[in-house]
Amino acid sequence: MTIIGFNFKRFDAEKKEHQGGNIKVDNNINIKSVEEFEVNLGKGAQKALKFNFEFSSTFQPDIGRIIIAGEVIDLEDEKKVKEIVEAWKKKEKLDEKVMEPVMTYILNKSNIQALLIAKDLNLPSPVPLPRIRKLPKTK
Repeated sequence: MTIIGFNFKRFDAEKKEHQGGNIKVDNNINIKSVEEFEVNLGKGAQKALKFNFEFSSTFQPDIGRIIIAGEVIDLEDEKKVKEIVEAWKKKEKLDEKVMEPVMTYILNKSNIQALLIAKDLNLPSPVPLPRIRKLPKTK
């Protein structure tokens, strides 16, 4: 599996009024479709996979949301491309070996973008940020 492309296609974010209290953030990735895709990489057209996705961060209570849509392009041999596309058409599910690197890549890119959008809208970070804790002194 060789990921050769990644594109954001849509950003949708909204901030609503917040009265205070604890906030819970849920992040989710949904693969919307898997398609055969041709890319030209020097030696003519090669088969690849295009994974269309939607990443969402929702806040509870309902103080806002962030939705990011995009696509991941993965270079595979022709046989593997056909197998994956056919399996998707039958079950709309992907094998773990295919799913893990694609989802990890989407998370890495989308979490950073969601963090920037949340900052611009003054929403809580959708990604847990490191915190410094004061440790008790030992004698």
